Amino acid sequence: MKNLFYILITFLFFTSCSEYQKALKSEDIAVKFALGEQLYKDGKYSKASRLFDQIVPAYRGKPQAEKLMFLDADSYFHMGLNAQAGFRFERFAKSYSKSDKVEEAYYKSALSYAALSPVFSKEQHDTEHALEKLQVFANLYPNSEFMPKINELVKELQYKLELKAYSTAKQYNHISDFKASISAFDNFIGDFPGTSLREKALFYKFDSAYHLGMKSVESKKQDRLTTAISYYNSFKKVNADSEFNKDADKMVEDLKEQLEKYSTKS
Repeated sequence: MKNLFYILITFLFFTSCSEYQKALKSEDIAVKFALGEQLYKDGKYSKASRLFDQIVPAYRGKPQAEKLMFLDADSYFHMGLNAQAGFRFERFAKSYSKSDKVEEAYYKSALSYAALSPVFSKEQHDTEHALEKLQVFANLYPNSEFMPKINELVKELQYKLELKAYSTAKQYNHISDFKASISAFDNFIGDFPGTSLREKALFYKFDSAYHLGMKSVESKKQDRLTTAISYYNSFKKVNADSEFNKDADKMVEDLKEQLEKYSTKS
């Protein structure tokens, strides 16, 4: 009985493969559609998409095209081929704006583009593009059941942009390009006023100004020391209990000590 079972399974497997190969080579688009739909229902998305891709052009303008294009896009979505899925869902949504699947299409398109967002240390063009797509969905369907997930993704991707901008400014500080670091931190604080990284940004902006002032040529030193102290005051104003206070307080004493020399000269 065990051997018979394995023989039956093997027979069904090869029959299925043979049916799929025949459908791939067939010129009958209805056969391809029917088998593709069955494979999709069975979770065999790769095979289904191969059949769907063959017949999408032939079904354009026909009643079945709406269903076919959605299944094709969804197959790519389930395979994790996000660029292709995002494009296909977007194309579906624009082609069938009255479809009862259009909201789902916009949603899955946004999810697909969000999945393309890289780690924060890399260029963030895909992240910015994904945020645009998430905003499109939010504008179209503000009361959608999918909005909690959309909001979660927006928050996640925006934080990634914050990390990218912060790490760039911090890197300038690390390599002692203090003028570039101050400028980058200014941009960061302006672009992300509500960021959770504000405390660190204000400290390292002050830190950059401190080193710039302490190492300045004589003709620029007094102004830069004074500017650095103003950055310290801005930092302390909003971070009275900061973990950086001990270092910041020591640094400002160094700055004041240097400034006293100019008071003596005058």
